[in-house]
Amino acid sequence: MLLVNFSTDNGRHRLGVRRDSDVVDVAALAAERSARVPDTLLEVVRQDATAAVAALLADPVPEHVTHPADRVVLHAPYRPGKIIGVGLNYTEHVAESARALDTAQELPQRPVLFAKPATAVIGPEEAIEHNGHLTQQLDWECELAVVIGRTAKRVPAERALEHVFGYSVLNDISARDQRRGGLWLYSKGQDTYAPFGPGVRTADAIPEPHALELSLKVNGEVRQKSSTRYMLFRIPELIADISAGITLEPGDVIATGTPAGVGAGMSPQRWLWPGDVVEATVQHIGTLRNPVVDVR
Repeated sequence: MLLVNFSTDNGRHRLGVRRDSDVVDVAALAAERSARVPDTLLEVVRQDATAAVAALLADPVPEHVTHPADRVVLHAPYRPGKIIGVGLNYTEHVAESARALDTAQELPQRPVLFAKPATAVIGPEEAIEHNGHLTQQLDWECELAVVIGRTAKRVPAERALEHVFGYSVLNDISARDQRRGGLWLYSKGQDTYAPFGPGVRTADAIPEPHALELSLKVNGEVRQKSSTRYMLFRIPELIADISAGITLEPGDVIATGTPAGVGAGMSPQRWLWPGDVVEATVQHIGTLRNPVVDVR
């Protein structure tokens, strides 16, 4: 299933399931069938309620509890408690970062980790803010996002995928000229720097997360195109490494790194500017589209 957080004309956020051409209003369907399901996507994650939602959809769904997909507004799935970013997790990105951003040329021996605050999260079609007082080097990074479904503390790699609820898309927006003393928090953690969505695909629908195509376009031009098969540290290794010292809780998100093709690595370098539109896509999940706007 592709679970979404959506609204219609009344503006109220609702839990939905996106199908090919429509969105099922889960709350309305549950009320009609006197079923008990969580009201929000985050509570579905926390309660591991995928089976309850799937049971609702096992029988034919009445048309009056669905909405045409092009008539709803999709929002960020929810605001995570933690977003753990992974840097330098694709070989070619290590090389371009070393060339353009003065990072180490050697492949990392352990995952390179950083955090993005939850206040950075925005949803589909929401605006990425370009503040010219703070950056002239605003960059993009298409990433597979892992949604944690069960508390993970000191989890061995061979058990790690048992703790995954599903997968989404995260665009790790970065102000390359705001690295301070080599630290990435302000570069990657400003408001609107974590577009997240368009939904969460449950793990049962993606049995092999290390074979997904990723791509990113700016104004319709392809800038990134790769596959999760080229990750240096795969998802089980990431969960094991992080949970060795940081407890991962249901709803937390791991942004698993980006392939080559970021603006900093181009010659000449290319950056995001007001008026641009960024589209980050991960196979079987969808496209996360966001405009860039000027703020001062």
